[in-house]
Amino acid sequence: MVEIARSSVRTETGLRPGDTTFEALLGTGEPVLLKGFAGDWPLVRAGLRSAGDAMDYIRGFDGGRDVVSYTGAPEIGGRFFYNGDMTALNFRAGRQPLPEFLGAVAAHLDTPASQAPALYIGSTDIDTYLPGFREENDLVAGEAMFERYPPLASIWMGNRTIASAHFDMSNNIACCAVGHRRFTLFPPDQIHNLYPGPLHPTPGGQVVSMVDFDNPDFEAHPRFREALEAARVAEMAPGDVLVYPAMWWHQVEALDGFNVLVNYWWNTVPGFMDTPMNTLLHGLLSLRDRPDQEKRAWRELFDYYVFGDAERAGAHLPEHARGPLGPMDPTTARRLRAELLGRLNR
Repeated sequence: MVEIARSSVRTETGLRPGDTTFEALLGTGEPVLLKGFAGDWPLVRAGLRSAGDAMDYIRGFDGGRDVVSYTGAPEIGGRFFYNGDMTALNFRAGRQPLPEFLGAVAAHLDTPASQAPALYIGSTDIDTYLPGFREENDLVAGEAMFERYPPLASIWMGNRTIASAHFDMSNNIACCAVGHRRFTLFPPDQIHNLYPGPLHPTPGGQVVSMVDFDNPDFEAHPRFREALEAARVAEMAPGDVLVYPAMWWHQVEALDGFNVLVNYWWNTVPGFMDTPMNTLLHGLLSLRDRPDQEKRAWRELFDYYVFGDAERAGAHLPEHARGPLGPMDPTTARRLRAELLGRLNR
């Protein structure tokens, strides 16, 4: 196991909900760990008593819908990833009742980690699958930012599992409710040193690093040493909350026989805005393989129209002539999307 620097994540102790806002916490552009911030949740208190009490508490909110669960053989060591030759994933997915999944986890609480199957439920919408849960366990009610930009609240459950390093396109509040977790985070500029895998298929919907953090192959991935120098590690106990910005890479390790994490994803952009991933995919189609001289010219155009000041490109034009160079609104977005679809379908 490679030792990773453990002193970089800013940690706040003694804060309680209402003492600050998540908008302010994200203003630094850096991750921050809030020790014990969700310590008053009933789920946290149940988990501190026992894994069984936590499972019973969760069962009490079961809405009766089958959940999507993931199962891996003991040999994968909890790391949901690709098989050896990357022809498939190293786990299987299926649907099952939530109590059945929890029963499977309970059956292996005392099984040695090397012999237990990897069991995991990821990104499951709380309001749909656990109605009423957020009335007792919630962090975002009442904050003005979330009235403008409602977050997606999800729950993640399982035993000792590893979500390989990846990025999300949304800001994140991650609440460690049951068990312990380790987040290893990297700023967005470390993508060059993390060796991203295929765009699809992916183990969890996002591109993941190909590096095995427990046993890195520095011959195949030499720049990972540079990534380690930039790593920020957050060791989370029940009740701890980690807040970090969109696009930060993060590996997540669930460290106990039963673990539960609740998270909130959100972006402070209007809903009519498209996902930048579509732009990236179209860039692969239209830009990547052009001559270097042309790519440099297109980089200047993107800096001018996209990555620079949003008002600069249209500032010298009459307002009526700016079109998509002016402020984006639902009508302009709809027209631009229709134009793009027409061009792509030619």
